Amino acid sequence: MATASGMSRRAADRAIAASQVHINNQPAKIGQLVNENDIIKLNGLALKLPQQTTTIILNKPIGYVCSRNGQGSMTIYDLLPAEFHNLKSVGRLDKESSGLLLVTDDGQLANHLTHPSFSKQKIYNIIISRPLEKDDRQKIEQGVALEDGLSALKLKMLENNRGWEITMSQGRNRQIRRTFAKLGYDVISLKRLVFGDYALDGLAEGSFKQV
Repeated sequence: MATASGMSRRAADRAIAASQVHINNQPAKIGQLVNENDIIKLNGLALKLPQQTTTIILNKPIGYVCSRNGQGSMTIYDLLPAEFHNLKSVGRLDKESSGLLLVTDDGQLANHLTHPSFSKQKIYNIIISRPLEKDDRQKIEQGVALEDGLSALKLKMLENNRGWEITMSQGRNRQIRRTFAKLGYDVISLKRLVFGDYALDGLAEGSFKQV
């Protein structure tokens, strides 16, 4: 339903709870399974999955949010033509982060990239507020305990013991920033370069390409 309508999954759940969604003329239930022959309607209008999927890579600049409602901030949709406004981001970047952002209407691809069982690799370049202590590097690579579980990152120094390449397969909310903050460091710059099989490959900041 989210893929066919362009709304978020949370908004889709709200619409179902408000009895705005019917399956074969019966009120839908959250989590209800459907097959390709079922007729799904939102406010009386039939929903259809797109026949072809669209996926783009966007080099997100700092200062843009991934949600549709920016609440006063610029959103990634300000960077995209109207024909792509139905697409949804996969593995969000926060407002102060930049780099590779996948935006798609392919639900299967989104699940393949984000579900923990697939362990898709992501690579970031970061700059931290002060040189990283040797003991702290060891802690980060072995795993730092966060409120939502252990966070282990692979580190490669880039310059001055403050610039680092981060490789990870997890993808929890603001995980890199929270991991370093736990040890007393601020991440002052964070850019994603690789997500699974996709890479920026010189794409200019604020630009996008279809894949």
